[in-house]
Amino acid sequence: MAFKEKINTKKLPRHIAVIMDGNGRWAKQKGFLRAVGHEEGTTAVRDVVEGCAEIGVENLSLYAFSTENWNRPKLEVDTLMRLLVSSLRKEIKTLQDNNIRLNAIGNLETLPKKARKELKEVIEKTASNKRMVLTLALSYGSREELTHCVKSISDKVKNKELSIDAIDESVINEHLYTRNLPDVDLLIRTSGEQRISNFLLWQIAYAELYFTSILWPDFRKENLFEAIYNYQNRERRFGKTSEQLG
Repeated sequence: MAFKEKINTKKLPRHIAVIMDGNGRWAKQKGFLRAVGHEEGTTAVRDVVEGCAEIGVENLSLYAFSTENWNRPKLEVDTLMRLLVSSLRKEIKTLQDNNIRLNAIGNLETLPKKARKELKEVIEKTASNKRMVLTLALSYGSREELTHCVKSISDKVKNKELSIDAIDESVINEHLYTRNLPDVDLLIRTSGEQRISNFLLWQIAYAELYFTSILWPDFRKENLFEAIYNYQNRERRFGKTSEQLG
């Protein structure tokens, strides 16, 4: 039986986040330039997005480009930015056909002007779509996000717009890039690495972590469904005991 058929669609994770890792290694193993791995990775993105939409996942966040990725060789960074622009253009129909709204988080002002323009256009064109929210983390780093959050809250306290005593988890959530998204339920990382890599550190506080050795360009819907099935067979206690849940 395929994993898709085993999934209980009434107990889906509301928010799945994916660290798409392994493009470079995939290319190296096949004797290609790293850029080829990134190009192949776009096929996996399309497949996973469609898979989530098919079964009813409400929120999917993809770690597309980190703040640290700017330190990679210029050729690779240029390739990633070019792929971002071309993918947004090509996938607009897929997003519209599947009723998916595009969202983006991160220090977006650091993206090239052309990429920002394309991103803004697709976000605006899909703004009324309701089936699923696809969030791209671009020029994103969780520590940078938390620093920005602390500065924003501090500024409000300084200007007497907010009391220190009023600061709680909900206030912090309101000042994060993900303010309109629920906490992550399932975090998937491909390629065999078992690290979080500065991705959604606040938002994954109680997420289930799923690591697979599959390199991102080879990741497909069935692998996604297997991860969700694995998630559904775990006991999520949120600090309580099994007996309390029972």
